[in-house]
Order: sequence, then structure tokens, then C-alpha cells
Amino acid sequence: MKILVTAQSEGLDALIDMRFGRGAFYCVVDTETVTCESQANPAINASGGAGVQAAQFAEELKVDAVLSGHFGPKAADVLRAAGISMFLLGDSETVRDAVSRFNAGQLQRFD
Repeated sequence: MKILVTAQSEGLDALIDMRFGRGAFYCVVDTETVTCESQANPAINASGGAGVQAAQFAEELKVDAVLSGHFGPKAADVLRAAGISMFLLGDSETVRDAVSRFNAGQLQRFD
């Protein structure tokens, strides 16, 4: 499975970023191999609609799920329409920790 985790910097040991639309980086992780491809958020400096632009970027990356601390209603609508599941990061500290919690079924689904 391919998931996107919001992060403050690049790599699996990066601290998570609770913001979806304005998060600095997205770590795209293969949950089986636990490898990360970091992507800078192209919408971080958008004057408006950052969440929607970020959701469209997630769709372009062809991820199955997004892990973040918060999803705005418009971004959530775009992700749902694309069939991308959303999960809340909860107490995760790093991208690696979030992936581990996701794989263990310990993250709450955002509905």
C-alpha cells in the first residue's frame, strides 16, 4: 500500500506535521518495504485553497491513504472523491512511528 504522511522535513525520521494543506513535506511510504520518497508540498505558500491543492497532489501521487493531524472539509471532500482514505496521526512523533502505528491498525480513520 502507498500512503502519504505529512512531515516537517524529509525522510522516515522526520517529525510529523499535523497540517495537511500547509505541511512542509509529504513522505510517500510503501507500507510493505517502509521506504520513503519525500516530496515538498507544492501548495504550502498558496494564498488560498492549500488543502484542496494538496489533496489534488496526493491524488496525482496515486496514494491509497493520507495520514495527517487535521483535514479541512474541502480537502477531505477531494480526497474522498478520489477514493483516498484519511487517518489521524494521533500521538505519532515521526513518520516512521506513524507508519508503524498505521500498519498495526492503531490510527483512527477520519470520516
